[in-house]
Amino acid sequence: MTDTVFIEGLTVETVIGDYDWERDVQQRLEIDLEMKWNNRMPGLSDDVGDALDYAAVSDAVRRWFAEHQPRLLEKAAEAIAAMIQNEFEVEWLRLTLRKPGAVPGARNVGVRIERGI
Repeated sequence: MTDTVFIEGLTVETVIGDYDWERDVQQRLEIDLEMKWNNRMPGLSDDVGDALDYAAVSDAVRRWFAEHQPRLLEKAAEAIAAMIQNEFEVEWLRLTLRKPGAVPGARNVGVRIERGI
């Protein structure tokens, strides 16, 4: 199966970073997700109950950031990947987490991870 559901450019405002000043401000993060999902059933049934609900996934990611203030992007990426796999029964995902403006002269820095089979 090669079907995926994706979310591109999901933005969140959160406290993230290791420097003292970063613990006192909200910063914008951008998240891209690709999730393995069998789209045959929702394609046939036309029933949202058979689909991977990308709005619910987006809300869960936003909720995670509202409840946590990690120091590292790596920590956030690992925790979000695990949460999505557990809560939504996603076998495989690719997650890109960007922190725009974190490094002068670079549009974005970040991490990309793949988890699952």
